[in-house]
Amino acid sequence: MATAEVAEMAPPTYPVPVMPERRRAAFERLEATLLACPKCRRAVQVRKRLLLILPEGDKYEYVCPHCGSTCGSTVQKDTAPHRLM
Repeated sequence: MATAEVAEMAPPTYPVPVMPERRRAAFERLEATLLACPKCRRAVQVRKRLLLILPEGDKYEYVCPHCGSTCGSTVQKDTAPHRLM
């Protein structure tokens, strides 16, 4: 093949699998159990601790059980909105 022909060829395309809705919901609820601790400098089994209750969801932080430093955080969105009384 000549160089011009190679440049004109498009890369092969592959069908993108569509994830079923119930599997997608389970994937979005995935929780971390091992995270890298910045202080211990190794992967540790973290503890999930509720940090804040926000209008957009609950904010959790992942804490190292050895040194107590924060290894990460996440906001878990509420499915049902809160009502004020």
